Amino acid sequence: MIVDPAIERYAIEHTTPAQGPVATVRELTERSMPIPEMAGGPVEARLLEALVLATRASRVLEIGTFTGVSALSMASRLPPGGRLVTLEADEESAEMARRHFAESPWADRIELVVGDARELVHEVEGPFDLVFVDAWKQDYATYYEAVVGKLADHGVIVVDNVLWHGEVLNPESEDESALALRAFADLVHADERVDNALLTVGDGLLLVWKRSRLTS
Repeated sequence: MIVDPAIERYAIEHTTPAQGPVATVRELTERSMPIPEMAGGPVEARLLEALVLATRASRVLEIGTFTGVSALSMASRLPPGGRLVTLEADEESAEMARRHFAESPWADRIELVVGDARELVHEVEGPFDLVFVDAWKQDYATYYEAVVGKLADHGVIVVDNVLWHGEVLNPESEDESALALRAFADLVHADERVDNALLTVGDGLLLVWKRSRLTS
């Protein structure tokens, strides 16, 4: 836990709780999955919804579907005709998410593609107003380089788990994910094409958007 548990509870208590299909899928995930926290927390889900609204998103890309909680959260705020493409490598998780999507009111807004995201991310066509990355941590740099050029001018990339339980701060860490995430954060921070903000929400969210081109 990065944030004091009492602060974390306070934040959750003062965040609008999930409702409808999102609440149902979150409950099923917590009850049936061995690592339910992979679905992300309730504050994170509401933040993603807010970003859909703030960016006026009509096209969203998600890398890492899991059981579909975050995809449903974002799809619920898309306008009519909006589209969310979500990529998932694990067929078992994809099948569960597929059922959840089909039972929701937003099934026509979601396209689930199963396969290796390192390959699929090059095939999807942008531009995207919002990109959410929550997949294999060692591949974050690959995903980022593939999507940054497909980001709409007003778009935002959101990358999850960038603090990795605080392990990114450990200079002696041998955790492969922590090392990859630390290198990834440095990569983005040095990228002159973008600006970024690292938030201490959940396990760390990195927000990235195109750098403004000031004119004289």
